[in-house]
Amino acid sequence: MTRRFAVFGLPAPQGSKRHVGEGRMVESSKRVKPWRRQVAAAYRDHDFGNMLDGPVSVTVDFYLPRPKSHYGTGRNAGALKPSAPAEHLTMPDLDKLTRAVGDALTRLAWRDDSQIVAWHAYKHYATSEHPVGATIMIQEVMHHV
Repeated sequence: MTRRFAVFGLPAPQGSKRHVGEGRMVESSKRVKPWRRQVAAAYRDHDFGNMLDGPVSVTVDFYLPRPKSHYGTGRNAGALKPSAPAEHLTMPDLDKLTRAVGDALTRLAWRDDSQIVAWHAYKHYATSEHPVGATIMIQEVMHHV
């Protein structure tokens, strides 16, 4: 069984935590909680049914905005500069983006994120065809004996 859905909004990395006193730690990024809520809401909108109990493979394509410096100015405004990179090679880190998705879907799509036996994750620049956000595909892994 495959579960596929899209999340619209700026993907946020789940990264470092900071100590706020009395043994309490909080996420450094203020954007991660809203992003995790968006991921969970997009998943719930599809009413996929029960949580998965076995091993799962997760594929995520993250679509991130290009910086303004990738575009020309004046009469070239809106046109990508020839020097603009095709691949997203800057922050946020891919592993931190996937961690936020994994945590958002734990106890919703699967019982525990230890059930994830394979991650396939990619960062892309957003386009008109793929707006800022993410597409997520969850597949049950069938073991062959």
